Amino acid sequence: MTEHVRAKRKVLVLAPSLKSAGGVQNYTRTLIEALQVVLGKKLVRVIAVSSDPVVKDNQNLALPGPVKLRFFLSALATAIAWSPDLMICAHVGLAPAARLIQKIRRVPYWVVLYGIEVWGDLPTSKRNALRAAQRQVAITRFTLDATIARHGIEGNGELILPPTLPKARRSSSQTDRLASNGATSPIVLTVGRMAASERYKGHDIMLEAWPAVLRRVPNAVYWIVGGGDDRQRLESRAHDLCIAESVHFAGPVSDDELDLWYDRCCVFAMPARTELNANVPRGEGFGIVFLEAMAHGKPVVGPAIGAPAEFIRSGEHGLLVDPTESSEVAVALIELLEDPARARRMGNAGREWVLHEFVFDRFCERLRDALQE
Repeated sequence: MTEHVRAKRKVLVLAPSLKSAGGVQNYTRTLIEALQVVLGKKLVRVIAVSSDPVVKDNQNLALPGPVKLRFFLSALATAIAWSPDLMICAHVGLAPAARLIQKIRRVPYWVVLYGIEVWGDLPTSKRNALRAAQRQVAITRFTLDATIARHGIEGNGELILPPTLPKARRSSSQTDRLASNGATSPIVLTVGRMAASERYKGHDIMLEAWPAVLRRVPNAVYWIVGGGDDRQRLESRAHDLCIAESVHFAGPVSDDELDLWYDRCCVFAMPARTELNANVPRGEGFGIVFLEAMAHGKPVVGPAIGAPAEFIRSGEHGLLVDPTESSEVAVALIELLEDPARARRMGNAGREWVLHEFVFDRFCERLRDALQE
C-alpha cells in the first residue's frame, strides 16, 4: 500500500489527549493507525496533549496554560529535529500551535473537523489557523459546508474522511444473532447519553411519539441504553405520558452488552436535532451509533437534517424524519414495525453499505488517495 504514496513523506500528528474515551479520541487513534499502515510506522510521529481539558469558572473546558506550553514546545522540538513534510491537527484547538510551527519551519498542516467545535464562532487564533490550513479534513460534508460558511474558508483543500465502524466491534454477520423475529414484543432501541446538555439527541421526541406507536403496535417496547443526568426527568416524562410500562432504561452497558441490544432490537431510532447556533451549536457530528446499528442489520430512523442524513439513505437503510415532529417519528416507527419484511431488507442493505464504506480498509484507501494529491 505504501509504494504509491508520495516517497518518504513524513507526517507529524498533533493529537488531543488520548487518555479518555470518546468520538474524537477514537477517530484520532484510527487516523494514527491508518497513517502507519499507509506510510509505515517510521514515517509517522505523534505529539499528544498530556492531559484532558479541565472545567473553567465559566463551565467551559480548557487546557491549563502549562499543559499548552509543554505541548507546543514538544511539537516544535519534534518539527525542528525530525523535519516532517506535513502536520495533521486532530482537533481545531491545536491548530494555532500548528500555525506557529508553520511560520517557523514552513511545514504545511491539515486540520480535522468533527462538528460542534467548528459549527459555531471561534476565537480569532483558531479561526485564522483554520483558514491558513492547507486542507480541512471533515468527517462529513455537512460539517465541512457549515465550517466554510461560518468561518469564511475558501474550501480549496477540502477532504471528507468519515469515521469507521470500531474495529473491535462485531457486526451481526460475524456471530449468531439473537432472533428478534420470534420475540413477542418488538423492540425499538435508542443508544445515547441522557444529558441535560444534550437533549438534542431526541429522547423527548421519542417519548412523545410512543403513545401513537402503541396504539398501532400495542406490544412494542422501547429501550434506552445510556446514562446521564437527565434520566430521572425522562423517566418522569414517560410516567406523565402513561407509557412507563413499555419504556425501559437499561443504563450504561459494556460493548458486549451493547452488541446484544443491537441484536435484540427490531428498529434503531435516534431523531437527533441539529442546531447551528453561533454561540451554542448542538447536534451529532456524525452519529456512530447509527453505523453500529446498521452493521447489525437493523433499519434506522434518523434525522432528515444534519450529518446522519449524509450516510443513511431514506427508504433503503431506514427512514429519515423531521426530528422536531413526534408525529413523523411515530409514522416511521409504525411503518417499520408493521412491515418486518421491509425492515429486514432495509437492515440488510444498511449492513452491506456500512461494511463496504465504513471499515478501516476503506478509511486507509481514502487517506492514501489524499496523501497522493
